[in-house]
Amino acid sequence: MVRPYFSDEMRSALENSRWLVTGCAGFIGSHCVDALLDIGAEVVGVDNFSTGLPSNIDFLQAHPKANRFSFVESDINDASKWGDLLCGTQGILHQAALGSVPRSIESPLHTLRNNVAGFTQLLDAARLNGVQRFIYASSSSVFGDSEELPKQEGAEGQVLSPYAASKRINEILAESYANAYGMSVVGLRYFNVFGARQDPKGPYAAVIPRWLQCMQDGEVCEIYGDGETSRDFCFVDNAVQANLRALTAPLEAGQAEVLNVACGGAATLNEVHAKLASHYTKLTGKDVPPARYGDFRAGDVRHSLADIKRATEVIGYKPGVLFDEGVERCVEAFLAQKGKNG
Repeated sequence: MVRPYFSDEMRSALENSRWLVTGCAGFIGSHCVDALLDIGAEVVGVDNFSTGLPSNIDFLQAHPKANRFSFVESDINDASKWGDLLCGTQGILHQAALGSVPRSIESPLHTLRNNVAGFTQLLDAARLNGVQRFIYASSSSVFGDSEELPKQEGAEGQVLSPYAASKRINEILAESYANAYGMSVVGLRYFNVFGARQDPKGPYAAVIPRWLQCMQDGEVCEIYGDGETSRDFCFVDNAVQANLRALTAPLEAGQAEVLNVACGGAATLNEVHAKLASHYTKLTGKDVPPARYGDFRAGDVRHSLADIKRATEVIGYKPGVLFDEGVERCVEAFLAQKGKNG
């Protein structure tokens, strides 16, 4: 895969280095491992398959540089393994988490155990093993009920779900470790990431893969609310770029950052459905029926749009794939995967 953000400086910093990636069987985590292997890094991946997919590990183990990838099936709350796994690593990409606002509302303790207790175990293991670069997945949900648009770091509102609270707690914990122990920490606030190999199944599946699966199955897509809810949809290559730039950015000891990762543009759910349906029909010749509308979901915010200037300033992030191109690539990848699987 062509990755134009792979500068000579980035290649030099990452080639022959060693990194730990949690949630490596997950959507964003597996893409991060793929990119690190492409650049010549060595990767230790950890996942317990609570939400990650074995097929993503199969994909990584088929990589041309798979000999540089080691997979360990483990829970992030199992502190006994971290010493061995972190030995010789330059840093951590912590992608493991129990996602979904609705799931956290239904099972708050389960979300908090994974997203807060597990995060703390790993953060402290990094401290104990002298790991100085800690990059972790945060979420746009931390902006809560703030109506300010675009969403800017430092202008958070009241969090609206246990999931959002877990991510905000992670940010505070990471900052405290940076202040106390001189670690360089970066939280990446993802805004609705989508792309290839995103799981379309289950009650907590993200909207784009879920709708593509409905189209494939000839079913009617459901839109929560009136369809005018808007989101800053971010193609997965942009999230990967942000992670690799955070690994290699010239951060100072004790520097703590939280950065928005998005495209800086918003699309309504009605617009997303229309674009997906149009491209799906173009590629398959199959008509897509109009969507039906259901109730708004508890804990959802009405509009989300990111200000990404801070990420550009701190780590040099600039989205390389905007929404329309991302939708086309996502539909093409979905259909290719379905064809491959019969």
